[in-house]
Amino acid sequence: MNFRQVEAFRAVMTTGSASRAADLLQVSQPAISRSVIELEKATGFALFDRIRGRLVPTAEGQLFFRDVDSAFQGLDRLRDSAARIRDFGTGDIRIASLAALGSTLVPRALRLFREKHPSIAVTLQVAGSAAVRELVVSSRFDVGLAADEIDVTGLGHQLFATPKAVCAMPAGHRLSERTVVTPGDLHEEPFLALSPEDTVRRKLEQVFQHAQAKPRVVAETPNSATVCALAMEGLGVGLVNPYAADGYAARGVVFKPFSAAVHFRTLLVFRPDLPKSRIVRDLTACLLSARNERANFPDVRVGAAGTD
Repeated sequence: MNFRQVEAFRAVMTTGSASRAADLLQVSQPAISRSVIELEKATGFALFDRIRGRLVPTAEGQLFFRDVDSAFQGLDRLRDSAARIRDFGTGDIRIASLAALGSTLVPRALRLFREKHPSIAVTLQVAGSAAVRELVVSSRFDVGLAADEIDVTGLGHQLFATPKAVCAMPAGHRLSERTVVTPGDLHEEPFLALSPEDTVRRKLEQVFQHAQAKPRVVAETPNSATVCALAMEGLGVGLVNPYAADGYAARGVVFKPFSAAVHFRTLLVFRPDLPKSRIVRDLTACLLSARNERANFPDVRVGAAGTD
Protein backbone atom coordinates (compact mmCIF):
# COMPACT_ATOMS: atom_id res chain seq x y z
CA MET A 1 0.00 0.00 0.00
CA ASN A 2 1.39 3.40 -0.93
CA PHE A 3 0.24 7.02 -1.01
CA ARG A 4 -0.43 7.05 -4.76
CA GLN A 5 -2.86 4.13 -4.44
CA VAL A 6 -4.68 5.64 -1.48
CA GLU A 7 -4.87 9.04 -3.18
CA ALA A 8 -6.44 7.44 -6.27
CA PHE A 9 -8.99 5.59 -4.12
CA ARG A 10 -9.96 8.76 -2.31
CA ALA A 11 -10.30 10.65 -5.57
CA VAL A 12 -12.70 8.01 -6.93
CA MET A 13 -14.75 8.10 -3.72
CA THR A 14 -15.01 11.89 -3.67
CA THR A 15 -15.66 12.44 -7.40
CA GLY A 16 -17.81 9.36 -8.04
CA SER A 17 -15.97 7.92 -11.03
CA ALA A 18 -12.53 6.92 -12.27
CA SER A 19 -12.64 9.41 -15.14
CA ARG A 20 -13.36 12.37 -12.87
CA ALA A 21 -10.73 11.12 -10.41
CA ALA A 22 -8.22 11.07 -13.30
CA ASP A 23 -9.12 14.67 -14.17
CA LEU A 24 -8.74 15.70 -10.52
CA LEU A 25 -5.31 14.11 -10.15
CA GLN A 26 -4.26 14.95 -13.72
CA VAL A 27 -3.39 11.36 -14.61
CA SER A 28 -4.88 8.84 -17.03
CA GLN A 29 -7.99 6.82 -16.23
CA PRO A 30 -6.07 3.51 -16.64
CA ALA A 31 -3.58 4.77 -14.03
CA ILE A 32 -6.45 5.34 -11.59
CA SER A 33 -7.84 1.87 -12.27
CA ARG A 34 -4.44 0.24 -11.77
CA SER A 35 -3.92 2.06 -8.48
CA VAL A 36 -7.31 0.96 -7.18
CA ILE A 37 -6.67 -2.68 -8.15
CA GLU A 38 -3.23 -2.59 -6.48
CA LEU A 39 -4.79 -1.13 -3.33
CA GLU A 40 -7.43 -3.87 -3.26
CA LYS A 41 -4.65 -6.45 -3.45
CA ALA A 42 -2.78 -4.70 -0.63
CA THR A 43 -5.83 -4.47 1.65
CA GLY A 44 -7.09 -7.98 0.89
CA PHE A 45 -10.69 -6.96 0.14
CA ALA A 46 -12.70 -5.38 -2.68
CA LEU A 47 -13.12 -1.64 -2.46
CA PHE A 48 -15.59 -1.40 -5.36
CA ASP A 49 -18.08 -3.57 -7.18
CA ARG A 50 -17.81 -3.20 -10.97
CA ILE A 51 -21.39 -2.77 -12.18
CA ARG A 52 -21.93 -1.99 -15.90
CA GLY A 53 -18.67 -0.07 -16.08
CA ARG A 54 -19.25 1.85 -12.87
CA LEU A 55 -17.29 1.64 -9.64
CA VAL A 56 -19.75 1.18 -6.75
CA PRO A 57 -18.16 1.27 -3.27
CA THR A 58 -18.50 -1.92 -1.24
CA ALA A 59 -19.36 -1.81 2.45
CA GLU A 60 -15.69 -2.48 3.20
CA GLY A 61 -14.67 0.29 0.83
CA GLN A 62 -16.95 2.77 2.59
CA LEU A 63 -15.54 1.81 5.98
CA PHE A 64 -11.99 2.13 4.68
CA PHE A 65 -12.79 5.54 3.18
CA ARG A 66 -13.70 6.95 6.59
CA ASP A 67 -10.15 6.46 7.84
CA VAL A 68 -8.62 7.50 4.53
CA ASP A 69 -10.59 10.75 4.49
CA SER A 70 -9.70 11.44 8.12
CA ALA A 71 -6.02 10.92 7.32
CA PHE A 72 -6.20 13.34 4.39
CA GLN A 73 -7.91 15.94 6.55
CA GLY A 74 -4.98 15.54 8.93
CA LEU A 75 -2.62 16.18 6.01
CA ASP A 76 -4.53 19.36 5.18
CA ARG A 77 -4.12 20.52 8.77
CA LEU A 78 -0.41 19.72 8.56
CA ARG A 79 -0.10 21.83 5.42
CA ASP A 80 -1.83 24.75 7.18
CA SER A 81 0.38 24.29 10.22
CA ALA A 82 3.50 24.20 8.07
CA ALA A 83 2.47 27.46 6.43
CA ARG A 84 2.01 29.16 9.81
CA ILE A 85 5.31 27.78 11.07
CA ARG A 86 7.04 29.09 7.95
CA ASP A 87 5.49 32.55 8.37
CA PHE A 88 5.36 32.93 12.14
CA GLY A 89 7.59 30.32 13.77
CA THR A 90 4.77 28.13 15.06
CA GLY A 91 1.52 26.69 13.79
CA ASP A 92 -0.53 27.48 16.85
CA ILE A 93 -0.17 28.38 20.51
CA ARG A 94 -1.65 26.42 23.38
CA ILE A 95 -2.02 27.82 26.88
CA ALA A 96 -3.54 26.20 29.96
CA SER A 97 -4.56 28.27 32.96
CA LEU A 98 -6.05 27.90 36.38
CA ALA A 99 -9.57 29.30 36.64
CA ALA A 100 -8.68 32.45 38.60
CA LEU A 101 -6.77 33.87 35.62
CA GLY A 102 -8.30 31.86 32.80
CA SER A 103 -11.50 33.90 32.58
CA THR A 104 -10.02 37.35 33.21
CA LEU A 105 -6.31 38.00 32.80
CA VAL A 106 -5.60 35.42 30.09
CA PRO A 107 -8.38 36.62 27.74
CA ARG A 108 -6.96 40.16 28.03
CA ALA A 109 -3.51 38.79 27.20
CA LEU A 110 -4.91 36.88 24.22
CA ARG A 111 -6.52 40.07 22.93
CA LEU A 112 -3.09 41.72 22.97
CA PHE A 113 -1.58 38.65 21.34
CA ARG A 114 -4.17 38.50 18.56
CA GLU A 115 -3.53 42.15 17.74
CA LYS A 116 0.08 41.17 16.98
CA HIS A 117 -0.59 37.75 15.43
CA PRO A 118 -4.12 37.60 13.95
CA SER A 119 -3.32 34.49 11.89
CA ILE A 120 -2.14 32.29 14.76
CA ALA A 121 -4.59 29.72 16.08
CA VAL A 122 -4.94 29.90 19.86
CA THR A 123 -6.13 27.17 22.22
CA LEU A 124 -7.03 28.07 25.81
CA GLN A 125 -7.76 25.34 28.34
CA VAL A 126 -9.02 26.34 31.78
CA ALA A 127 -8.40 23.63 34.36
CA GLY A 128 -7.20 22.93 37.86
CA SER A 129 -3.53 23.58 38.58
CA ALA A 130 -2.66 19.87 38.67
CA ALA A 131 -4.24 19.38 35.24
CA VAL A 132 -2.40 22.44 33.91
CA ARG A 133 0.88 20.89 35.05
CA GLU A 134 0.14 17.62 33.25
CA LEU A 135 -0.83 19.39 30.03
CA VAL A 136 2.47 21.26 29.95
CA VAL A 137 4.79 18.51 31.17
CA SER A 138 3.34 16.14 28.52
CA SER A 139 4.05 18.74 25.78
CA ARG A 140 0.39 18.96 24.84
CA PHE A 141 0.41 22.65 25.79
CA ASP A 142 3.15 25.24 25.41
CA VAL A 143 2.60 27.48 28.44
CA GLY A 144 0.69 27.15 31.69
CA LEU A 145 -0.41 29.26 34.64
CA ALA A 146 -0.82 27.30 37.85
CA ALA A 147 -0.92 27.80 41.61
CA ASP A 148 2.35 27.29 43.44
CA GLU A 149 1.02 24.13 45.12
CA ILE A 150 1.96 22.02 42.06
CA ASP A 151 5.05 19.83 41.82
CA VAL A 152 7.43 21.67 39.49
CA THR A 153 9.66 18.66 38.86
CA GLY A 154 10.28 18.41 35.12
CA LEU A 155 9.04 21.93 34.47
CA GLY A 156 10.63 25.26 33.81
CA HIS A 157 8.89 27.83 35.96
CA GLN A 158 8.97 31.39 37.18
CA LEU A 159 6.90 33.35 39.65
CA PHE A 160 4.20 35.12 37.64
CA ALA A 161 2.05 37.00 40.16
CA THR A 162 1.43 37.25 43.91
CA PRO A 163 -1.74 39.34 44.33
CA LYS A 164 -2.93 39.88 47.88
CA ALA A 165 -6.24 38.27 48.85
CA VAL A 166 -9.23 40.59 49.07
CA CYS A 167 -12.48 40.12 50.94
CA ALA A 168 -15.62 39.63 48.81
CA MET A 169 -19.04 40.25 50.31
CA PRO A 170 -22.62 41.01 49.29
CA ALA A 171 -23.76 44.59 48.83
CA GLY A 172 -25.06 46.01 52.09
CA HIS A 173 -23.07 43.58 54.25
CA ARG A 174 -22.20 44.87 57.72
CA LEU A 175 -18.49 44.90 56.78
CA SER A 176 -18.99 46.81 53.54
CA GLU A 177 -18.37 50.14 55.27
CA ARG A 178 -15.01 49.03 56.68
CA THR A 179 -11.86 50.42 55.13
CA VAL A 180 -10.03 47.15 55.84
CA VAL A 181 -11.38 43.77 56.98
CA THR A 182 -9.42 42.01 59.73
CA PRO A 183 -9.38 38.30 60.64
CA GLY A 184 -11.26 39.14 63.83
CA ASP A 185 -14.07 40.75 61.81
CA LEU A 186 -14.79 37.32 60.32
CA HIS A 187 -15.30 35.50 63.63
CA GLU A 188 -18.57 33.52 63.45
CA GLU A 189 -19.21 35.07 60.03
CA PRO A 190 -20.75 32.81 57.33
CA PHE A 191 -17.64 32.06 55.30
CA LEU A 192 -17.07 30.94 51.71
CA ALA A 193 -13.88 28.90 51.81
CA LEU A 194 -11.48 27.70 49.18
CA SER A 195 -10.78 23.97 48.95
CA PRO A 196 -8.75 22.44 51.82
CA GLU A 197 -5.80 21.59 49.54
CA ASP A 198 -5.43 25.22 48.45
CA THR A 199 -2.29 26.85 49.88
CA VAL A 200 -4.21 30.07 50.53
CA ARG A 201 -6.82 28.13 52.50
CA ARG A 202 -4.08 26.66 54.67
CA LYS A 203 -2.50 30.08 55.18
CA LEU A 204 -5.88 31.56 56.15
CA GLU A 205 -6.41 28.85 58.72
CA GLN A 206 -3.13 29.85 60.35
CA VAL A 207 -4.15 33.53 60.27
CA PHE A 208 -7.53 32.79 61.85
CA GLN A 209 -5.98 30.57 64.49
CA HIS A 210 -3.49 33.29 65.44
CA ALA A 211 -6.32 35.84 65.69
CA GLN A 212 -8.53 33.35 67.60
CA ALA A 213 -11.19 33.86 64.96
CA LYS A 214 -13.47 31.06 63.78
CA PRO A 215 -15.51 31.83 60.67
CA ARG A 216 -18.45 29.48 59.99
CA VAL A 217 -17.74 27.71 56.70
CA VAL A 218 -20.98 27.46 54.74
CA ALA A 219 -19.52 26.45 51.37
CA GLU A 220 -16.24 25.28 49.85
CA THR A 221 -15.06 25.70 46.27
CA PRO A 222 -11.71 25.53 44.44
CA ASN A 223 -12.38 28.74 42.49
CA SER A 224 -12.23 32.36 43.60
CA ALA A 225 -14.75 33.31 40.91
CA THR A 226 -17.25 30.88 42.46
CA VAL A 227 -16.67 32.51 45.85
CA CYS A 228 -17.58 35.84 44.22
CA ALA A 229 -20.73 34.34 42.71
CA LEU A 230 -21.79 32.88 46.05
CA ALA A 231 -21.12 36.19 47.80
CA MET A 232 -23.23 37.95 45.18
CA GLU A 233 -26.14 35.69 46.17
CA GLY A 234 -25.70 36.62 49.84
CA LEU A 235 -24.37 33.28 51.07
CA GLY A 236 -21.45 34.76 52.95
CA VAL A 237 -18.03 36.39 52.82
CA GLY A 238 -14.86 34.97 51.28
CA LEU A 239 -11.22 35.73 50.51
CA VAL A 240 -10.51 35.72 46.79
CA ASN A 241 -7.83 36.21 44.19
CA PRO A 242 -8.46 39.77 42.90
CA TYR A 243 -7.81 38.73 39.30
CA ALA A 244 -10.81 36.40 39.52
CA ALA A 245 -12.99 39.21 40.91
CA ASP A 246 -12.89 41.18 37.68
CA GLY A 247 -16.40 42.28 36.71
CA TYR A 248 -18.15 41.28 39.93
CA ALA A 249 -18.10 44.79 41.43
CA ALA A 250 -20.46 45.90 38.66
CA ARG A 251 -22.78 43.03 39.65
CA GLY A 252 -23.04 44.17 43.27
CA VAL A 253 -20.17 42.38 45.01
CA VAL A 254 -18.18 44.57 47.40
CA PHE A 255 -14.42 44.06 47.73
CA LYS A 256 -12.37 45.20 50.69
CA PRO A 257 -8.67 44.84 51.45
CA PHE A 258 -7.79 42.13 53.98
CA SER A 259 -5.37 43.15 56.72
CA ALA A 260 -3.39 39.90 56.85
CA ALA A 261 -0.64 39.28 54.29
CA VAL A 262 -2.23 36.38 52.42
CA HIS A 263 -1.14 36.08 48.81
CA PHE A 264 -2.17 33.97 45.83
CA ARG A 265 1.06 32.80 44.19
CA THR A 266 0.82 31.88 40.52
CA LEU A 267 3.57 30.25 38.48
CA LEU A 268 4.25 30.49 34.77
CA VAL A 269 5.29 26.98 33.71
CA PHE A 270 6.79 25.57 30.53
CA ARG A 271 8.83 22.61 29.30
CA PRO A 272 12.51 23.39 29.98
CA ASP A 273 13.75 21.00 27.29
CA LEU A 274 11.77 22.62 24.49
CA PRO A 275 13.10 25.79 22.84
CA LYS A 276 10.73 28.74 23.10
CA SER A 277 9.53 29.95 19.72
CA ARG A 278 9.08 33.63 18.98
CA ILE A 279 5.34 33.16 19.34
CA VAL A 280 5.67 31.65 22.82
CA ARG A 281 7.89 34.55 23.85
CA ASP A 282 5.35 37.02 22.48
CA LEU A 283 2.52 35.32 24.36
CA THR A 284 4.52 35.45 27.58
CA ALA A 285 5.10 39.18 27.04
CA CYS A 286 1.34 39.68 26.56
CA LEU A 287 0.62 37.77 29.76
CA LEU A 288 3.01 40.01 31.65
CA SER A 289 1.41 43.12 30.14
CA ALA A 290 -2.06 41.95 31.15
CA ARG A 291 -0.77 41.14 34.63
CA ASN A 292 0.41 44.69 35.05
CA GLU A 293 -2.90 46.27 34.09
CA ARG A 294 -5.12 47.54 36.86
CA ALA A 295 -7.91 45.15 37.78
CA ASN A 296 -11.48 46.26 37.13
CA PHE A 297 -12.85 46.67 40.63
CA PRO A 298 -12.75 49.58 43.09
CA ASP A 299 -10.15 50.35 45.76
CA VAL A 300 -8.13 47.18 45.12
CA ARG A 301 -5.04 47.04 42.94
CA VAL A 302 -3.46 43.70 42.07
CA GLY A 303 0.30 43.51 42.18
CA ALA A 304 2.92 41.95 40.01
CA ALA A 305 5.18 39.25 41.33
CA GLY A 306 6.73 40.26 44.60
CA THR A 307 4.34 43.16 45.32
CA ASP A 308 0.99 43.64 47.00
